[in-house]
Amino acid sequence: MAILTINAGSSSVKFTLFPSDADTPRASGIVERIGLEGTRLKARRAGGEAVETPVPGADVDRAVEVILEALGHPQHGVIAGVGEIEAVGHRVVHGGERLTRPVVLDGAAKAYLESIVPLAPLHNPHHLRGIAACERHIPHAVQVAVFDTAFHASLPRHAFLYGIPLRFHAEDGVRRYGFHGISHKYVAGEAARFLGRPAEGLRLVTCHLGNGCSVTAVRGGRSLDTSMGFTPLEGLLMGTRSGDIDPAAVLYLMERHGFSPAAMNDLLNRRSGLLALAGVGSNDVRDILAAARNGSNQAELAVEMFCYRIRKTIGAYAAALGGLDAVVFTAGIGENAPEIRRRALADLGFLGILLDEALNESPAEGPRAVHAASSRVAVLVIPTNEELEIARETRQALAEQRRP
Repeated sequence: MAILTINAGSSSVKFTLFPSDADTPRASGIVERIGLEGTRLKARRAGGEAVETPVPGADVDRAVEVILEALGHPQHGVIAGVGEIEAVGHRVVHGGERLTRPVVLDGAAKAYLESIVPLAPLHNPHHLRGIAACERHIPHAVQVAVFDTAFHASLPRHAFLYGIPLRFHAEDGVRRYGFHGISHKYVAGEAARFLGRPAEGLRLVTCHLGNGCSVTAVRGGRSLDTSMGFTPLEGLLMGTRSGDIDPAAVLYLMERHGFSPAAMNDLLNRRSGLLALAGVGSNDVRDILAAARNGSNQAELAVEMFCYRIRKTIGAYAAALGGLDAVVFTAGIGENAPEIRRRALADLGFLGILLDEALNESPAEGPRAVHAASSRVAVLVIPTNEELEIARETRQALAEQRRP
């Protein structure tokens, strides 16, 4: 039997198939460019070559159908039929305040997800379409939602409330939710395993650095604070997002330039961050670092701003945790940009954080330590695996449902 993980987005559906009782995937892939020209399926089974198939005009429902056809393909597939799939784990960005752990999707849970679409209008509608498609094409399978916000449900009130009248939290749900929780939870658990220490005794700062970036303070395996807030816009400088900005500056710009709320939202989420600052026409850190090395002062400023905010947040979370055992880097930038790691940790020697330059620059793959032997704080690079975390949590929800 098998567990299928699904991540349905605005223009793609990603999938991975796991055995029900093991963590090694049997197949994975993506239907990409949904709603655009050139829609195609890219799929690979374990140990096999990638197979590409055009899927012209596919929507999310058709994408799920094509994925299932590929998984059961007589030559390239890995299952005899969809009957082998006993559960589907769906990545869902926002679970609101009620859905704070993996949940088997029934009518009430789906109705609640519909009700909180305004909290995640760019993400949750696509997840709901993916859920509906899987219910249609795999009706016997248990559908489980795994939430990016759930790991941060442990934030204390003093960390998740804003300094505005409390009625806006009670009536409108305005609070800090945090995101990237699936990734932060996964790497926190892997860090404990790597260090050979129980998670209950560890104080970690996990840094998920990709196009979207967030930092989380983890104590005893639970999120204590995180840099993203009501939306993923809060916190660090990111690829195209501004990160923290004085709300009065936003109001000032709206009044001065006549920006509508939609235009301002677009500016802050899609046309700011490294893209706006670096002056290279790209938000790819590799391009920006190359420009900085070639003498671009603007690109150098963007890199320094990016690393400064990470460094400042690590220091703040060391204070919130009352000490620090390890800093963990993950996601595309965190795993693959040694210069960013080095600059983000610069001047943190007073916390006991010392990098080994050779280890940090090494192109080694997999979980690894990059701190100096004399460092009091471990510095780890741990590749994230959100699909595996979703599969594990789906497995757990399935076991709980079956428990008498």
